[in-house]
Amino acid sequence: MTDRPVAMVTGASRGIGKAIAVDLGRAGYDVAIGARTRHEGEEREHSSTVASSNTRPLPGSLDSTAALVEQAGGRCLPVFLDLLDRVSLGTAVTTVMERWGRIDVLVNNGRYVGPGHMDRVMDTPVDLLDRHLEANVMAPIILTKLVLPQMVERGSGVIINLASSSGTMDPPSAAGDGGWGLGYGMSKGALHRIAGILAVELGERGILAYNLSPGFIATERIALDMAAFGFDASAGAPVEVVGAVAAWLATSPDARELSGQWIEAQDLCRRLGLLPDWP
Repeated sequence: MTDRPVAMVTGASRGIGKAIAVDLGRAGYDVAIGARTRHEGEEREHSSTVASSNTRPLPGSLDSTAALVEQAGGRCLPVFLDLLDRVSLGTAVTTVMERWGRIDVLVNNGRYVGPGHMDRVMDTPVDLLDRHLEANVMAPIILTKLVLPQMVERGSGVIINLASSSGTMDPPSAAGDGGWGLGYGMSKGALHRIAGILAVELGERGILAYNLSPGFIATERIALDMAAFGFDASAGAPVEVVGAVAAWLATSPDARELSGQWIEAQDLCRRLGLLPDWP
């Protein structure tokens, strides 16, 4: 058990999830981090297209994120979590509740990584569209439903869903040429509906919910994988922008009035000066 607030962050082995976990640790939270990659060097399929396979290890792991969270001042609990495995979702939440007795903030950052993300409609098998919906929509809903009862009982809780403009607009070009595939766009569009409905249904019971849109961010995977699909990592903002905004949403009383809304992370970070060294 812990007398400190607890956050749970999915997709926290690298990138935006890692940055959010570290900033929440710095903000006074004990942080449970979930992902598939537990140790550095593990291989996972992370090609964005059915045309090729890429299983080379990506930098990052639960081990390395946990070390950073603890350096930032928070205790950290790594838990294995696969968004395509519903049993693992329940096991992860149960583990956190048994160890720490509460989850005050849930950050649904993880998403499907694999073929179909950058494939065009006629080239995308239907089962890969199912995977996008399972990982990007159903898994966040399941996790949210698992943590909500104890939040409502306490009269407070925060749900942050990582949004994307791909779910609100048409791509500037076809998938593979600087745009994105149907699976990513339609699953993010569905995810976006959750926060507003939670705010309407449970706002009076202390539940805050947000769509947090990172904008284009220079993650490790963008740098290693996405140049071939028309994305230049050097044009992206640092992951710390999203971490700083997520921590502000979780801790600032001023964030309450934004519950249910769409938050542009880069705009809010600039406006509030959350990262003084970032232009």
